[in-house]
Amino acid sequence: MTPQEAKTIADFLIADFAQEMQTTQRVLEAVPADHLDYRPDAKAKTGLGLVRHIPLEDEWLLACVADGVFVPPPDDSDACGIMNAGDAVARYKEKVPAALERVRGMSGEQLTAVLDLLGMMQAPAVSFLAMAVKHSVHHRGQLSTYLRPMGGAVPGIYGPSADTQ
Repeated sequence: MTPQEAKTIADFLIADFAQEMQTTQRVLEAVPADHLDYRPDAKAKTGLGLVRHIPLEDEWLLACVADGVFVPPPDDSDACGIMNAGDAVARYKEKVPAALERVRGMSGEQLTAVLDLLGMMQAPAVSFLAMAVKHSVHHRGQLSTYLRPMGGAVPGIYGPSADTQ
């Protein structure tokens, strides 16, 4: 992949991620304040776990791409300061757009540099940007399936939901 091709792909993925961010914020905003301990299975994250995971990991993935190196993922315990959906929305709005802007500023050469994801895989930086979009959408989808059992309503995601019609 040439640097110019990487930059073209990154521009597309950045626009895609920016579009998805609006939906992710709506899903986070829809999380009810109570029942954050809900989980559909003992192996699944709790509602609070996902509420923390989405803003922390979205920022982390984007920052690692922009920095050109992966560091250990963020601590998602109570020490992270996200104790409810409001905290998650505030963190998301503050940190994720700024991290995405850092990626937007990367050169084609930076985007073709091979990064090592903590010894698990190696790929060009632009490939990890694609993974960041998929990762965010995946966990947002998980959280959206928690909303009704938690007593909330599902916002429109790719069109109206049964709760928004």
